[in-house]
Amino acid sequence: MSDRAGLDFPRPLTTVDVVIFAIKSDALQVLLVQRPDTESEPFPGAWALPGGFVDIAGDRDLEACAVRKLKDKTGVVSPYLEQLGSWGSAARDPRGWSATHAYFALLGEHAAGGALAADAQWFTIGGEKVKPKLAFDHAEILQAAIQRLRAKVEYTSLPAYLMPPEFTLPELQRSFEIVLGRPLEKSAFRTRMLTADLIEPIAKMRKGPNRPAQLYRLKKAKAPVFFARTFNPPE
Repeated sequence: MSDRAGLDFPRPLTTVDVVIFAIKSDALQVLLVQRPDTESEPFPGAWALPGGFVDIAGDRDLEACAVRKLKDKTGVVSPYLEQLGSWGSAARDPRGWSATHAYFALLGEHAAGGALAADAQWFTIGGEKVKPKLAFDHAEILQAAIQRLRAKVEYTSLPAYLMPPEFTLPELQRSFEIVLGRPLEKSAFRTRMLTADLIEPIAKMRKGPNRPAQLYRLKKAKAPVFFARTFNPPE
């Protein structure tokens, strides 16, 4: 029953879950948390997306709840957070009728390499899933997030948010290729990035076995760049 006067209908369980992506070890990875192994837990010891119940006293809105959950597990705030969708039914949580509002977030390599919560761990994505069986309907939510990310990478600069503060153009191209799962033509990619008002060179070079490579950084932008056309797959 409601604790507010005039509201006498049952309230569903309301949660927010966050699909947190990063590129680690040259692969697209997602952050999962292991649920407590207790009798009161509906999926004891299972892996799940980071999330939890909305704090109606502290969370001003759903996004604030997502930001809080992300920071609880990673200690950082994501440079990119987007609402993915909502899932709800009487069957998704054995504790009762439940609805969750899912977001996906992108973390740069430097942030993803920081200290995590004790119950959190990175898992490599293969296709549209991970190896562990996920609690609730989180496998479905993860699949939807991967599909959304890959679709948007075809025409936006989202992989730039997966980069460290300083990077070379080949490193940026590799991040696009990892997310898309296919190679991109070097000259066309370079032209697109340099004309998109997305990155800017810095007064540093990356030394390596060959000639030094120019380092770049992401321009201060609140939104990703949208490209006029998609990346064409190789013929």
